[in-house]
Amino acid sequence: MESPPDAAPPGIAARDAPPPVALEFERGSGGGARSKLGRWLLQGLHHGGPATAHPTYPWWKVMCLTGVDYFSTLGYQPGIAFLAAGVLSPVATLILIAVTLLVALPVYTQVAAYSPHGQGSIAMLEELLPRWKGKAFVLVLLGFALTDFIITITLSAADATAHIIENPYTPSALAHPVAVTLVLLAVLGAVFLKGFHEAIGLALLIVVAYLGMNAVLLVVSLRELFRHPEALAAWKMDLFALHGSPLRMVAAAALLFPRLALGLSGFETGVAVMPLVRGGDGDDPVRPAGRIRNTRKLLLTAAAIMSVFLLASSIVTTTLIPHAEFQKGGEANGRALAYLAHGLLGEGFGTAYDLSTIAILWFAGASAMAGLLNLVPRYLPPYGMAPDWARATRPLVLVFMVISFLVTIIFDADVDAQGGAYATGVLFLMASASVAVTIAKWGTGRRWMYAGMTAIFLFTLVANVIERPEGIKIASLFIIGIVSTSLLSRASRSTELRIHNVRLDAAAQAAIDALAPHGLRVIAHRPDRFTVDEYDTKERQAREDHSLDQGEPVLFLEVVKGDASDFTDDLEVRGVTVGRHHILRCESPAVPNAIAALLLHIRDRTGRNPDAYFGWTEGNPVLYVLRYVALGEGDTAPVTREVLRKAIPDPTERPRIHVG
Repeated sequence: MESPPDAAPPGIAARDAPPPVALEFERGSGGGARSKLGRWLLQGLHHGGPATAHPTYPWWKVMCLTGVDYFSTLGYQPGIAFLAAGVLSPVATLILIAVTLLVALPVYTQVAAYSPHGQGSIAMLEELLPRWKGKAFVLVLLGFALTDFIITITLSAADATAHIIENPYTPSALAHPVAVTLVLLAVLGAVFLKGFHEAIGLALLIVVAYLGMNAVLLVVSLRELFRHPEALAAWKMDLFALHGSPLRMVAAAALLFPRLALGLSGFETGVAVMPLVRGGDGDDPVRPAGRIRNTRKLLLTAAAIMSVFLLASSIVTTTLIPHAEFQKGGEANGRALAYLAHGLLGEGFGTAYDLSTIAILWFAGASAMAGLLNLVPRYLPPYGMAPDWARATRPLVLVFMVISFLVTIIFDADVDAQGGAYATGVLFLMASASVAVTIAKWGTGRRWMYAGMTAIFLFTLVANVIERPEGIKIASLFIIGIVSTSLLSRASRSTELRIHNVRLDAAAQAAIDALAPHGLRVIAHRPDRFTVDEYDTKERQAREDHSLDQGEPVLFLEVVKGDASDFTDDLEVRGVTVGRHHILRCESPAVPNAIAALLLHIRDRTGRNPDAYFGWTEGNPVLYVLRYVALGEGDTAPVTREVLRKAIPDPTERPRIHVG
């Protein structure tokens, strides 16, 4: 039986309790930062815990934030469609619209239901692979997401620059594409350093102005077309002369679809910014049905608006613009609708249209930036694969701006040079989303429908990679970069105190409280047979090695290694009795970190510093370091002491570590 639309697999739902995001920065404290600048940068970030709750907005306002990317494709999509399909452009655009409404939209409405906190299809696919395999897979997907979003930012700014330079009123002093693009990127970053409230307000203004001017232009263009039916007749004659029957037209257009696939951009950011969408007052924080419902409204409305504009723009540009003007060097190359705006409505309206196009292309990177600011804090810091400050928004904005500057300089602010990477990132994420939804729905009656959708996206992705292989090469560089920096961060953070909370059951509390008046002596033990003889032998050896008197009570501590790929966890401690021996047992991704956290918890609970006793570990210390970083275990005693040293600067306040 099929699950309801807003349901999700238990594993995903359980993990989806509002995660440590850092989208809010209008409120909050500096998290202990020392300087005024540090407090400002880390505003909203609480040391050792999640950032403050982020603000939410009506779905139609958030649609404008994602729409600056999606709707901005009107600036170049008609020209791309004509260069790819010629007079077949309107038919090819119809195929694009069909894929948008019948494939992309159903897939992403399901993604919204399965990941309402903005994790997207990455969270759905992560569930398929355990431990380090799952983390590695997520890093690869994040690499493609980074490719998509960063190139969206840089390509859109470069395209805005091209429109600025090509405008006849632009002074020649601005004919420096790289410099102008860098300025546009800096202003975009400044908006996000200020706040999401300002970003959404600006997006609303830009989208309303841009769509309004396009509506006026398309109405005038369609009226012009009806006043000159010979243009429509000539197009129809050319269409049938080149392609014959309607069936052959559709088949040819379907094969050309991968070249038009950039018109699908915007769906991934639509679900990535879901935390900004306001839901219902009674929404469950884990599974917010109101937010899911409103995000689906966002996706449907954006797709419907875009479909109407794409079809109308394709028809009028194909029939009213001389074909030679679409070619490189032509006045309609990359700016077909702007060409019509100047030609049909005069230089005044045309210039105003150019300004609105420049504004939306420049701000198209805003939706990508919002997506990055949501995705990165949800995955990398909890994995230990980014510094803790990466959960805050402003430092991430600065990091992404630096990366965008480098990409712009490397590609010389060339739109065409970045197009392959952009398409590869978009299509890979959409294909992965389709795969994730197909797997989630495999046990239902709709599995073959979603399998067919997946086949369409995979075909489009493969065709794009074959035609523009530079895209996958650039994406590979982003993947290598994110994997290498993530592993370095994980290694550098390995000795952090990574336990959020320590919880003792009644038996564990009783054992600790009973020993507290006599001194707390904890023997670290790796159990084997769990027999009385084993604990007798271990206790006798510990007393001999550490010169403990027979009358001094001891407590055994046993940490079972959990999923070492997890970075942080809560510690659930059980009290167990074997014969006369009292034992504390727990499970943790990293054994030394768990021991350190439990010792500190005992200290805080009893007001007395415990003593922990370890045996020497024999073997190659380098191998033990590698085992600890990768597997969470190794030379336990020195690592436990290092964790305590970093967490508690004053030696007199630390639990004492003894090795014998």
